[in-house]
Amino acid sequence: MIAIAKPAVPLAPPDGLAVLGAVPVPVVVLDGELRFRFANPAAELFFGLSAASLAQLRLSDLLPADGRVFALIGQVRAQDAPVSDHGLTLESPRLFRTDVTVHGAPFPDIAGGVVLALQDGSKAQKLDRQLIFRGAARGASAMAAMLAHEVKNPLSGIRGAAQLLELSTTGADRDLCLLIQDEVDRIKALVERMDMFSDRPVECAAVNIHEVLGHVKRIAETGFAAALRIQEEYDPSLPPVWGNRDLLVQILLNLVKNAAEAVDPANGEIHLATSYHHGVRIAVPGSSERVHLPLQVTVRDNGPGVPEEIRASLFEPFVTTKRGGQGLGLALVAKLVADQGGLIECDSRPGRTVFRLSLPVAPAAPEAEPPAGRRRP
Repeated sequence: MIAIAKPAVPLAPPDGLAVLGAVPVPVVVLDGELRFRFANPAAELFFGLSAASLAQLRLSDLLPADGRVFALIGQVRAQDAPVSDHGLTLESPRLFRTDVTVHGAPFPDIAGGVVLALQDGSKAQKLDRQLIFRGAARGASAMAAMLAHEVKNPLSGIRGAAQLLELSTTGADRDLCLLIQDEVDRIKALVERMDMFSDRPVECAAVNIHEVLGHVKRIAETGFAAALRIQEEYDPSLPPVWGNRDLLVQILLNLVKNAAEAVDPANGEIHLATSYHHGVRIAVPGSSERVHLPLQVTVRDNGPGVPEEIRASLFEPFVTTKRGGQGLGLALVAKLVADQGGLIECDSRPGRTVFRLSLPVAPAAPEAEPPAGRRRP
């Protein structure tokens, strides 16, 4: 736990740095004691802390003092020149970022001052994987629809024939007829699960995400997560999400259930949070349109983490670590999120797994026309 003390000085932009507030790359200014003297909104998102909170901390409160970032800062000061380092992993109890590029330069307006720009390469990789998944999901959806249509009818015929044969057989032959029916039912159930991936249109509307989270929490607390502690950290000023309420319940219920199954029942903890970020505008494939996804919903647990060998393919069908699992749960979650115009990503290491949903804001309702004979002011 980091001790929070009152900052000696407010975190106001030093002279000449106010323009960096609009830069989408995380930028911070550190003084001679490595206290945060400036952090732009992108840096707040990067560190997961507000500028006011960062103003009360040193860099060593967030990162191990023997890390490469501190060596880079030492080189910047020793050489009085810019220094860059690539492929860094920033890991601590409060932060986990991989494939980070750090650019450091002297900041002469502050004694011993250094300005750092941080580029999170892992974020771009996750977005790329999500866009690739969307394209793959469309192909899987077409295949699912074809399977559902072409396979269900023959299965019904096979089951009907087995039922007729059962009436005229005894002993081992009758057992074989029952086996055929059981296997047909099993295949039909699998086909119906695949049919969930079919490309059906989704009806979206303005949704209060906190009501959805409250509903999911009540279900969890009265069932599969009854013995676990569920913490909430919500931004009450969050605008409505543009999505489908039932599908959002399904998505979050799946994520919370996975978290509950992953943690130790004795000290398991699930953390639900919402926040607003300027986020990342991404280009929609095949279009010049760019999508803004500023609303973030996170589901965090303190379980053992996702095995490293499957993290990159976690949202693909048939990828699972559960014994007896079919690996369709997270694949369906990713598809449902994409159907509502959002993105899902996962950061995981032992003791901390975070699933992060980035969702669009509901469009403003059209302004009603004034009554006849009256004008708007």
